[in-house]
Amino acid sequence: MLHKNRLFTPGPTPLLPAAQTAMASFTAHHRTADFRALFQRVLTDMKDFIGTKNDVLVLACSGTGVMEASVSNLASPGDKVLVLTAGKFGERWTGLAKAFGCNVDVLSSPYGTTFALNDIRAKLTPDVRAVFVQATESSTGARHDIRGISKIIREQSNALLIVDAITGLGTTHLDVDGWGVDVIIGGSQKALMIPPGLAYCAVSERAWKRMDDTTSPRYYFDLRKERKSAAKGESSYTPATSLFAALGAALEFIREMGKGDLAKGREVLIDNAELCAEMTRAGAQALGLKLYATSPAAALTAICSPDGIDSGKIVKEFRESFDAVVANGQGEMKGQLFRIAHIGYYDYLDTIGILGALEHVLARVTGKTVAYGAALRAAQEVYARGLSSHPQLVEA
Repeated sequence: MLHKNRLFTPGPTPLLPAAQTAMASFTAHHRTADFRALFQRVLTDMKDFIGTKNDVLVLACSGTGVMEASVSNLASPGDKVLVLTAGKFGERWTGLAKAFGCNVDVLSSPYGTTFALNDIRAKLTPDVRAVFVQATESSTGARHDIRGISKIIREQSNALLIVDAITGLGTTHLDVDGWGVDVIIGGSQKALMIPPGLAYCAVSERAWKRMDDTTSPRYYFDLRKERKSAAKGESSYTPATSLFAALGAALEFIREMGKGDLAKGREVLIDNAELCAEMTRAGAQALGLKLYATSPAAALTAICSPDGIDSGKIVKEFRESFDAVVANGQGEMKGQLFRIAHIGYYDYLDTIGILGALEHVLARVTGKTVAYGAALRAAQEVYARGLSSHPQLVEA
C-alpha cells in the first residue's frame, strides 16, 4: 500500500502547511522595516499565545538554550536552587544548574509519577533562590501541578519559579501571571507547528530585577540585552528570519481557530490536545495496554510495552508497516514504553489512524489475536462524549 510519512513524536511535530509556505517564501533582511514589523507583531502575539502580560523573548536556539539562559541569568555560582525532577528533562535542569556552579538541591519522583506537594514544601527552605520544573515531562508523559507548586512557593518563599513548558504550552491550561510563574519556556517545534530552531520565554518583573544581581557569565544568552533590542523591534544577533515568518503564520492559524481571537484560539488548541490524548488513552487501555504516567499529560501519551516485548519492536513496526514515527522510551525507559504525541497539528482522523495502526502493530509484534476495532470504538466514544465541551478540533 501507499505510505505517507507521519510524525507522532513529541517534537518535532507535523508542520502547518501555511507555515511551510511562509517560511519558503520569506526573504526580508533582518535589519529592515519589513522584518521589524513582523518581529514586533510576533512578540505581541506570543503574549496571547502564552497567556501573559510579561515581556516575551524569542531566540534562535532550541528550548534547551532558553533553559540555560534562565539558569545563567537568574542564578549566581553558589546560589541554592531546587530542581524538581521526574524524568530525563528534569535531570537536564540538574545538569544545567550544576554547570553554572549552583548549589543544587534535588527533589526526585520516580519516572512516570509527579511530586507530592508536601515534599516540595519541606524542601523549600528560605535560602532557595529558584525552583526549576517541567510543566509536562515528555520523557514519561507525566503532567505536573504547576498551580500547586507555585502556590507553595508564593506562600513561603521569595524563590523564582522557572517552568519548562516546551511541551506544555499549547497542550495544557496554564495561568502564567495568575499563578505567579516567573519564567515559562517554549519551543517552536511543538504546539506552534513549525520546525525546530526558535525558543521563547515570558519573563516576570521579579525575574528581570533578579538579573541585576546575578553574576553568572552570559553573552549570547544575556536576556537583558535581548530585551533592549526587542523594544526596538530587533534581536541582538541574527534571527532565524524564515522561522519568524513561519511563526507569524502559525499564530495567525491559531487566531483563526479562535474566530479572530488568538487567546481563544489557544484554548481551542489546548482542548484539542486534551481530547486527542483522552481518546488515545482510552484506545490503548481498550487493547489491554497500561499507561506509564500516573498523572498523564495532554502533550503525549506514554504507553507501557506488553510484557516480554521490547518497545523498540513496536516503534520499528509502526515505521515499517505504516511509515508512522512514534517515540521509544528514553534512557532507562528505552525498550519499556512508546510515546504517541498530540501536540499541535493533530486532529480526530490522526488519532483514529494511529490507534487503528496500533491494533495491527500489536498483532504483529505479539503474535496474539487482537480485537480489531476495540481501540477505535473506545476512542470514538470519548470523542462523542467530548463534543459538547470540545466543539472544535484542529482542521487539518
